[in-house]
Amino acid sequence: MPKVSSVVVPYATYLRVYEPLAAFPEPERGHWARYARRTDLPSYQDELRRALADLVPTPPVPVPVRESDDAFVLEVDGVVCVCPWRTRLRGWQALGELAEEFPLPVLDALLPPFVRRQAAEDYERWLTAHPDARPWIRTATWQVPINWFVLVSDEEREYDKGSADEGSTRAPVLRYRTPMVEARRRVARGLRALKDTMDGGPLIDGLVDVGRWLEEFHPRSLVELDYGGLVHALPAGALEDDHSAADVAEGIAALRRGDGVAAGEAYGRLVERWRSVRDLRSAN
Repeated sequence: MPKVSSVVVPYATYLRVYEPLAAFPEPERGHWARYARRTDLPSYQDELRRALADLVPTPPVPVPVRESDDAFVLEVDGVVCVCPWRTRLRGWQALGELAEEFPLPVLDALLPPFVRRQAAEDYERWLTAHPDARPWIRTATWQVPINWFVLVSDEEREYDKGSADEGSTRAPVLRYRTPMVEARRRVARGLRALKDTMDGGPLIDGLVDVGRWLEEFHPRSLVELDYGGLVHALPAGALEDDHSAADVAEGIAALRRGDGVAAGEAYGRLVERWRSVRDLRSAN
């Protein structure tokens, strides 16, 4: 079993959108312009550690009291782009999904009912004043949703096996980055192929949902699919050989040309690759 760092949990993956500064109204644009000039920009692990620290008190704090003013920053073709954390909003949304993940007795032990009830009431009041709010980051645990792979291409894959040299530990990285226009185009083409060959189902529903989410952002944004902490639950060889985006693209192309056998083979490779991850999740 791979060695896992105790500070990189849960095994979360991320779908992020980085928007150019021009997409933000003032005074927020000015804030992010100043923020991007910082030399101590935090990482996704910093964000995760802060969130985990809120779960230590009794009772736990499932949603931050104040919204984060941090972001991830990239420079894309000379243009500064930012991906706001919006940790409070994402915390509320994640809390609403917990009932689908845990039986009620387990959920009550993790987060007492009065804590969840107070958070839900706070969220309802906040939404009244911010009806158009949406996060720049989507998170999944113990998986990369198949519909995320539709957005990217194998040619955009970036893999760094990391380093375990004495005195320096650099975690592995597996991610994809693609222009927003390409991500939207792939969603549209993927949906056409799936709807022409399937009656419906979670893959189509998930792709429709993520497509609507992408439409909320500036057309010159950048989309990033990041394996995040999940790299610590997978052996290095499995990461190096992981070309799930290529398998998804091949499957969709096969459906488009009416080759059900080739589509089934591509899907089978995906299932086999991710079976070990599902087994680890069950073991935990």
